[in-house]
Amino acid sequence: MNSEDFYIALTSKNIQKNHLELKDYITIDKKIADKFLKRSKLHKDDVILSYTGEYRRALKLYEDSYQLGPNVCRITPNKNCSSNSAVLSVFLNSSVGQSILNKEKTLSAQPTVAMSRIRKIPFPKFSDNFQKIIENMINKQYEWNKESSELYEEVKREFDDSITYNNYYQQQINYNIKSLEESLKKAKRLDAEYYQAKYDNLYNALGKVKTKKLKEIAIKKKSIEPGTEFYKNNGIPFVRVSNLFEDKITETNIFLDRKEIKDIEQLFPKKDTILFSKDGSIGIAYKLEKDLEIVTSSAILHLNVKNKCEVLPDYLALVLNSEIVKLQAQRDSSGAIIQHWKPSEIDEVIIPILDISIQKKIANKANKSFELKRNAKQILAIAQRAIEIAIDENEDEAIKCIKGSCYNEYI
Repeated sequence: MNSEDFYIALTSKNIQKNHLELKDYITIDKKIADKFLKRSKLHKDDVILSYTGEYRRALKLYEDSYQLGPNVCRITPNKNCSSNSAVLSVFLNSSVGQSILNKEKTLSAQPTVAMSRIRKIPFPKFSDNFQKIIENMINKQYEWNKESSELYEEVKREFDDSITYNNYYQQQINYNIKSLEESLKKAKRLDAEYYQAKYDNLYNALGKVKTKKLKEIAIKKKSIEPGTEFYKNNGIPFVRVSNLFEDKITETNIFLDRKEIKDIEQLFPKKDTILFSKDGSIGIAYKLEKDLEIVTSSAILHLNVKNKCEVLPDYLALVLNSEIVKLQAQRDSSGAIIQHWKPSEIDEVIIPILDISIQKKIANKANKSFELKRNAKQILAIAQRAIEIAIDENEDEAIKCIKGSCYNEYI
C-alpha cells in the first residue's frame, strides 16, 4: 500500500511540536474517505487544534492531503473572520490562548475542551498589516521546518548508502534457525526476539565496513538520581529522558539546589558531550553545542569522543540516532516490560567508522538541519510573544518586539 492509496489522518500527537510530525500516524483508505468522509477532509489554510489530552496545540496547514483524525478539530476562517489562519494558530498556542483553553477543559482523567466551548472562544481582532507580518513569520517557520526535515532525510540516506545498509535490514525473513548450543554459550539468551533475521542482516552489513565498539570510541560517564526529596522549583535544571531529543533539550520544571548536591559542578556536561538515554525511551542522542549548567538523570549517559581525528562527535551522535543503533538497542532490551539498556551492552554497540571527509559532510548537513529547526522554533516564539504584547498593550509595541529581534525583515 503506497501513499497514493491513503490519506494520513492527523491526530494530536502529529502536531505537538508546532509542526507536522509524521513519524507515527494512522491512515484512511482514499476510496472510503472520498466517498464517506468528505466532511473530515482537511484543506490548505485550515487550522487544526488538539482538544483532548494534557496539551493543546494548534497548527496551520499548508497542504490538502490530510484527513481529520481522533482528538483534533478543524477551524476554518471564513470571509467575515477577523483573523487569518496563521494568526489564529499563533494565538491559540500563545499564553493567552492556552490560558483560555485550559480554563475551558473538563476536569477528568483525559482533559477535554468541548466543541461547543471552542466555538465560543473570543479571537482578537488585529489590523491587516499586523496579521500580514505574523503570517509572513509563520510561513517562514513552515519553510524552515520543511527544509530541515528534507535535509535530515537526505543525511540519513547518505549515511545508509555509505555502508550499503538499507538492502540488508529491509530483507524480510519470517524464520531463523539457531542451535541451542549457540544460544546458550554465545548470547546466553533463549527469547526468539533476540534471534530475528533482521539482526543477522544488520551485522552482515556492518561486517563489510570498518567498525569499532562504542567503548573504543568514547568515554562513558554516569550521572546521578538524587531523589524527589531534592527536587526544587528553581535552581540548577534537572534534565530527564523526557526532555531529551536528538536535536534539542526541552525546558524542565524540576531543579536542584546547588548547595545540596556535593561537587555538583562536576556533573555539568561540556561542549561536544553526547547525552545518550539508556532507560525508558532508549537510544536518544544529543550532542551539546556548548557547556551547560545542568544535571542529567542517571538514565542519561555522558559520552565523550576519545579521538576526534578519527570520529567526529556530530557524526557519532548521528550514528547513535540511526536505525543501526536502534536495532542493536531493540535486540539487547527485547523482552523487558520497561526498556532498559545495560551500560555493559552499550559498550559493545557496533559503530561504523566512515572516512573523516564523509563524516564531515554528513555532520555539516545534520547541523544545518538542526539550525533550521532552531530558527523555526525561535521565529514562532517571537510571533507568539508579539501576539501577547498586542493583546496586553497594542500592536505598535508588538511590532517593536519583532523589530528588536533578528526577524525584523518580516515587517
